[in-house]
Amino acid sequence: MAENLTGIIERVTFHNPDTGFAVLRVQARGRRGLVTVVGQMPTAVAGEYIHASGDWVQDRVHGEQFKADELRCTPPHSVQGIEKYLGSGLVKGIGPHFAKKIVAVFGERTLQVIDESPAFLNEVKGIGAKRIQRIRESWQEQKAVRDIMVFLQAHGVGTGRAVRIYKTYGDKAVELVRGNPYRLATDVWGFGFKTADELAERLGIDRASPLRARAALRFVLQQASQEGHVGVPEEAVVRQTAELTNIDEDIVRAAVESERQAGDLVREPGGDEPWLYLKPLFLAELGVARAIHKLRAGRHPLPAIDLEAALAWVEKKMSLQLAPTQRDALRAATREKVSIITGGPGTGKTTIVRGILEIFTARRQRVALCAPTGRAAKRLGETTGREAKTIHRLLEFDPAFGGFKRDATQPLDLDLLVVDETSMVDVALMYQLLRAVPSHACVVFVGDVDQLPSVGPGLVLADLIASETVPVVRLTQIFRQAEQSWIVRAAHAIKHGELPESAPAGQGDFYFVEANSPDLILERIVAMVRERIPSRFRLDPLRDVQVLTPMNRSELGAQALNLRLQEVLNPPPLTLPSPPLGGEGNKTNPSPPLGGEGRVRGAVPQVQRFGWTFRVGDKVMQTHNNYKKEVYNGDIGRIVAIDETEREATVDFDGKSVVYDYGELDELNLSFATTIHKAQGSEYPAVVIPLHTQHYMMLQRNLLYTGVTRGKQLVAIVGSRKALEMAVRHQNTSQRFSALRRRLQETQGRDGTEDRDFP
Repeated sequence: MAENLTGIIERVTFHNPDTGFAVLRVQARGRRGLVTVVGQMPTAVAGEYIHASGDWVQDRVHGEQFKADELRCTPPHSVQGIEKYLGSGLVKGIGPHFAKKIVAVFGERTLQVIDESPAFLNEVKGIGAKRIQRIRESWQEQKAVRDIMVFLQAHGVGTGRAVRIYKTYGDKAVELVRGNPYRLATDVWGFGFKTADELAERLGIDRASPLRARAALRFVLQQASQEGHVGVPEEAVVRQTAELTNIDEDIVRAAVESERQAGDLVREPGGDEPWLYLKPLFLAELGVARAIHKLRAGRHPLPAIDLEAALAWVEKKMSLQLAPTQRDALRAATREKVSIITGGPGTGKTTIVRGILEIFTARRQRVALCAPTGRAAKRLGETTGREAKTIHRLLEFDPAFGGFKRDATQPLDLDLLVVDETSMVDVALMYQLLRAVPSHACVVFVGDVDQLPSVGPGLVLADLIASETVPVVRLTQIFRQAEQSWIVRAAHAIKHGELPESAPAGQGDFYFVEANSPDLILERIVAMVRERIPSRFRLDPLRDVQVLTPMNRSELGAQALNLRLQEVLNPPPLTLPSPPLGGEGNKTNPSPPLGGEGRVRGAVPQVQRFGWTFRVGDKVMQTHNNYKKEVYNGDIGRIVAIDETEREATVDFDGKSVVYDYGELDELNLSFATTIHKAQGSEYPAVVIPLHTQHYMMLQRNLLYTGVTRGKQLVAIVGSRKALEMAVRHQNTSQRFSALRRRLQETQGRDGTEDRDFP
């Protein structure tokens, strides 16, 4: 027969908001000292009063503990409990200091005052109008979030993203989700179809319902877009949706029609079979083709010049002699409204851009430079000596209405736009950029088409080149200074399907370090990042060295590498770890952080959320575009503060401070190591790449080529020779479904501005 236990939570040893699993230290009624209670609950706050039902068990490691089958919490009633409750960080604006002062004034009425009459808090010395407003808003939010957590856990769904649900739907969150749980997969970042589908099943929604079929259909198309596809053949979409849900294909086809009628999906006939598109991607692809055609049709903004004299003037001004292909690129930029410059490292792309800028600015043309990422824009600015912006910043995103200020109605004020790292611009972002370019302007796309394609959908640069509708200058000559770099030579060898040559020890900037087992590879990477590279090259292991891996999962994937590198580069400042489930902790002697001594855990705040432990000093990466915070997928920063009272973490992104609520930390990953895909557009002083046959699915030439070209001063590949050979010889033959090439060719022979209706 189950026993009952009641008491006050003295300390939350552990709580996972995703699963609800909690380990609590409780002052139980009728027992001396603290007892350990384990069980599941949506939230756990010190000071709360718990009611538990379960059994006492004897754990072999942690001793006696109460294993609860049911756990319920109620707000505290005692003065001591209320003070602990408010001092836990539950309410923003109230830490231990103000909790003590508030309770001293209002006693057992404290929670009632905060809930019903928070204005009375001005009776507490040090609490003004702004803090009262923050307390009021936080109190209401935590009440609503708790309701959402209770609702989710009651239906077997993790509660970790309850804050994000609240921020999306507000006070009507439970009502809206109960009515259509599938909206979570569409509206709330971090929720997938499968989680929403589990909730829908528990809420009793028919497994063959049209609502479920439509949600699954959207999910399949969204998954396809994440794999790089813009549209997908209809039969493949129907088949995948039916397999995912076990719903009859006739119901799925009816869902296709419903989505089309609702305007969320487009069917385009043509080819062997019709394709289905999410409407925004269809409009983006069509819009890019039309924008290119419209730009090419106008007159060039540059006044008539003696081009050969201009080229000689550029050579004199820049103190160099241009190669024939560089001259071709300059001619194209000064004659063609749209042109492309593509080539590998060391082929002079930057020199051409500088030359183009010299010619245009000499004739008082307005120029703008942009790149898809902050790091790429910064590098472009440094190499040209002119301001360069990210595409998002150039287009002036406005969080107030959730869109860009610059568009067709308010175009950019320029005559020339140079877009660097074009290979990583997806079709949706390219559409937003081109629609903001005035019709009189010209555009020069610069990029390396042999690198990985964009993370987002489409093959914009490759399709522009393959369409043969835009002039392309291919740079193949490696210049003498660049040829001295072992990194440049290695990159071009890989591009041509040849094994790269490692520099002699201590005499170059590219090395292959052979290691055949995952354990040995990891051991050598840790030694290189922590000791050898900082010591020999005088580089900071956190700021200057980046580990790039082919995959996210596996022993040598980004997740596992991050945990190991965090442990050695930014360990918890211990000597006292968190106490075990049934005891009070013991001393340990881990490796101290670089340059420091071990300290007592808790001296530096840390927070556990969404599978990561975040600490001050950690290197982190933004994992999706957040326009309101103006941080974007792939941006790397450092955690500079964790405020337990405000329940916030502050991240520095190259001098810009961005604040994250604890509930928003699912936007961040540790980035001591990251995938090569995520590193597109970035350069690092030193790059270390693990390579093993366990990565066989990702061992591709363009992946390795992209990884090697991310390093400026040093690139080290650590792994097996067999894996290196596989990567070099395997040319990626997988295709993305994109119709941009065809659209560009179709618009070349006609006006291309008329509207088209698609069934």
